[in-house]
Amino acid sequence: MTISGRKAHFNVFIRGTGHHAASSRHPSVNPHGSLDLEHFANQANIAERGLLDALFVADGYSGVSRRLEPFTLFSALALRTKHIGFIATVGTTYNDPYHVARQFASLDHISKGRAAWNVVTTAQSAAHNFGRDEHPDVEQRYKVGEEFVEVVKQLWDSWEEDALVYDKANDKRIDLNKVYNINFAGEYYKVKGPLNIARPPQGHPVLVQAGSSEGGKELAARTADAVFTAQQTLGAAQEFYRDVKGRLAKFGRTPNQLLILPGLCPIIGDTEAEARDLEEELFSLLDLRKSLANLSRYFTVDLADYLLDAPVPLDKLRPAEQFRVGITSRRDVIIDAAFRERFTIKQFVSRSAGGHGHITFTGSVLQVADFIEKWFREGGSDGFNILPPIFPKGLEDFVDKVIPELQNRGIFRTAYEGATLRENYGLARPENRHNKVWAASGQSLAASGDAGWG
Repeated sequence: MTISGRKAHFNVFIRGTGHHAASSRHPSVNPHGSLDLEHFANQANIAERGLLDALFVADGYSGVSRRLEPFTLFSALALRTKHIGFIATVGTTYNDPYHVARQFASLDHISKGRAAWNVVTTAQSAAHNFGRDEHPDVEQRYKVGEEFVEVVKQLWDSWEEDALVYDKANDKRIDLNKVYNINFAGEYYKVKGPLNIARPPQGHPVLVQAGSSEGGKELAARTADAVFTAQQTLGAAQEFYRDVKGRLAKFGRTPNQLLILPGLCPIIGDTEAEARDLEEELFSLLDLRKSLANLSRYFTVDLADYLLDAPVPLDKLRPAEQFRVGITSRRDVIIDAAFRERFTIKQFVSRSAGGHGHITFTGSVLQVADFIEKWFREGGSDGFNILPPIFPKGLEDFVDKVIPELQNRGIFRTAYEGATLRENYGLARPENRHNKVWAASGQSLAASGDAGWG
């Protein structure tokens, strides 16, 4: 039975060894996969076999990691795949709009319409890597981020659809009457334009917003096509879903123009007992001291001083204001789940270790399918961003076992619907709303007399 034709959507968050904190110690994983193209090509092929919507990759600009740069990785994977989309995380705080607009337009052309931008403001401080003295606070980052996105969208719109003419007889390649200076002048950016590459095949690559903070929800309602969020309980997910979808109308948007996709780390077994065994195996591989120390930063006490079966000491929480510079929403989600479900410290550690603060669900194939269907049917999500605990087995189990069950229930596709990521997400191709205004004000390259084009 379908839900008025509505289908769930799934991305997979690709990674080296997996999303469980102990994944690198599991005997089945390839410890060298983080820098191996074949490792990621295998993940991409498994995901495409399962008809998943997109691959998602995180990125950052500080710290020590073994992480490939997303544009390079996805350009290579675009040649290894035909249908699956590519969601690259790119921050607005330590980049310039022109570079980002050009990079995503290029990826969209290379992949023939499968690119997506996960818009983040960059939570971790990278100021010291970019000649800055300090990392901006949350409010400042979101103000800059909103203007950044607007500049990028205008740059993507600086070409009309038929501006490329390829007129061999007259040696004319670009119609300069159909390419425009955007002459953007805002509070933070001043950009003349136009972009030096034609409008992307999707018009705009899909815009994804990650985060659950107040600023993040407002930015998502204004600009995003999909939201990647962390919710630990159905109740919290339903509240978030209603909140964000309820903000769309003031921006002239409808609920079906935004997909809400919480993160889910599924620990899957053919039976519940098999899944619990895998969960316990992964827990046994954790550096428990490190895990407890990481979670203790939210408290005024050291969780290592408590028994694992003791309740989480929620009366010892540090004030939320102390986390304004970091990912404030992730802290709130983890603590909210502890309040709602009255976790023991072991449950608190296990949930946090399974998917970076996203919900971990352990169960049989049918139980995992039940969990997904319940959240999907009861207004908690439009699908999920899947975070397999270990690669490749966790992804293979989801694709080869859970996906067929969801297809049998009529809530997941049996074939890709279109050629682009927008089409597979069921999202309309955005119209170019700026061309007529720019043409009327004489901002075309032909009218302005700008040379060096055509």
